[in-house]
Amino acid sequence: MSSVPTAIHWFRRDLRLSDNTALHRAVSEAETVVPVYIASAWRGRHGWTGPARQEFLCGCLRSLEANVAAVGGVLVFRQGDPVTELERLLEETGAGAVYTNRDPDPHGGKVEGLVAAMCRARGVSFHVCKDAALHERDEVMTGSGGSFRVFTPYNRAWLKQPKVPVLPAVKRLGAVPGLKSLPCPTLETWGLAAAGVRLPEAGERAARERLRRAVMEVLPHYSERRDTPDGQTTSRLSQDLRFGTVSIREIYHRAVGSCEGAEAGHRESVQKWVAELAWREFYMQVLWHFPEVLEHEFDAKFRGLPWEWDEGKFARWKEGTTGFPIVDAGMRELSATGFMHNRVRMITAMFLTKDLHLDWRMGERYFMQVLADGEIASNNGGWQWSAGTGADAAPYFRIQNPWTQAKRFDPEGRYIRRWVPELRDAPSASLFAPPEASGLFGSRYPRPMVDHAVERDRTLAIFQRHKEETGRVL
Repeated sequence: MSSVPTAIHWFRRDLRLSDNTALHRAVSEAETVVPVYIASAWRGRHGWTGPARQEFLCGCLRSLEANVAAVGGVLVFRQGDPVTELERLLEETGAGAVYTNRDPDPHGGKVEGLVAAMCRARGVSFHVCKDAALHERDEVMTGSGGSFRVFTPYNRAWLKQPKVPVLPAVKRLGAVPGLKSLPCPTLETWGLAAAGVRLPEAGERAARERLRRAVMEVLPHYSERRDTPDGQTTSRLSQDLRFGTVSIREIYHRAVGSCEGAEAGHRESVQKWVAELAWREFYMQVLWHFPEVLEHEFDAKFRGLPWEWDEGKFARWKEGTTGFPIVDAGMRELSATGFMHNRVRMITAMFLTKDLHLDWRMGERYFMQVLADGEIASNNGGWQWSAGTGADAAPYFRIQNPWTQAKRFDPEGRYIRRWVPELRDAPSASLFAPPEASGLFGSRYPRPMVDHAVERDRTLAIFQRHKEETGRVL
């Protein structure tokens, strides 16, 4: 029996009808469910997003609007402060409940608290459901009840937790006649111009097709190919997880289910890939328990390091004109597609922090503005890992050499040549060593802007000096 005649489902990072926890509950407990998406009110520029991600979001919303219509509903669009817009929608519909899925980020959690207070004041029930993660916040804790700071024991505990099954897709949604709605958001909603990037197809159907292909074609070989940046070597589901066009539960169960009757190599590859899902939730937990990581180094002993803030160096890094082929290939892929392979994300991030000595927060912010799959927790965790300052980070003295990284993970130079056309005819050996050793590059491609060996020694000296000045054990 329905508990309320009318309820509101507030879409946020769950832009799908299948296996949507809060939406499924709303439909089960209300006679009519009014779905709403509230666009943020900023215009022109935002510190944590940019045209590529917003363009992908718009595509997801267009797809969701059509899917909602196909099951008899009308997706309502509003723009502005969520508390104000939801209160207005409550007045217009007479709804007795609001349902939404929990946002794992601190800002989203703060907004949920404000909406909850508004609903209490109006005598309306507010239901927040777990949906973005298999395990969140306080579900995977140490034996003493604390938050994990190291991934391996977290992963062991995470794997032991029972994984809830997939919920059926919503098949019906009603509509309240006469409700006002804005048009589906476009880039103009935020005063943005198209970035001209090659984005993947947006929406629930496209996400489920990517999942199907990943399970069939990528996961069986993931363990051996995952660090190769050229070709389809990863699932490419990160933007779908970010916007919830496919659920984490369906992803997990489809992946694990593919192991039934499979060979040992397939099972090992799936286990390796599932660990990446756990990494995502590890970083979500870190952000929830230590929100200060968005401003400061997670590991307090590294706070106060003398990072530089050189806009000229930063510009060359962003443009992909550093003279280090693997770094430039990654940055150009990012500009062209809103995506970068994870191995190359590590290489480019460590180059910024350990070769150029620039503040990791500069790179973290830039990635969030350019990546179509930008996830605050994972992005922060990845940048602090590369800087050597984060939870379970690479030790500060482990400094990747861009030349040897290129040789190891792009041994034939296919990735580099794809994104750095100036080097298309260069012999492979010339891509894996500084010009003095290889005779690189000619006038069409810049010489390396720094000497990696020199900058590596400088980084070690900076950290050592910090240790001596602070008396901290690094």
